[in-house]
Amino acid sequence: MINTIPSYFSDMPLYNKAMDIIVLSQNISTYLNQDLNYIDDDGREDPNIYFSGDIVQQSNSLAPEIMNAEREKFSEKKYKHIERIDRLTSLLYKNCKRLEKANSNGKDYLSILRTELKTFRLLKNNWMLTL
Repeated sequence: MINTIPSYFSDMPLYNKAMDIIVLSQNISTYLNQDLNYIDDDGREDPNIYFSGDIVQQSNSLAPEIMNAEREKFSEKKYKHIERIDRLTSLLYKNCKRLEKANSNGKDYLSILRTELKTFRLLKNNWMLTL
């Protein structure tokens, strides 16, 4: 995927931060899954394991939405992509908060992801001024 993106996107701080968030969320999810992948004595699995997959899925959607917004010619359609980015970052933040309550040593890394999301939001606000 990285080889197929135009150099324009690889020079964008927002796009680069989205790529950092993807890598970070994948690593956190892998780490958390090792702790959360168990079955209780009563046969139930830890429900937090699904949130770890959600952060990966949501973070993987950030970069394509940025690319779509940049490529869009009409401002109405650009803002639909921006709304999706806002929704994805909000969901990521909420899922980080949920995972911090999980019984795992990896939950300490979620504060790093939340900090990266805050930086991403600041970059997004600056980026929106250029559209």
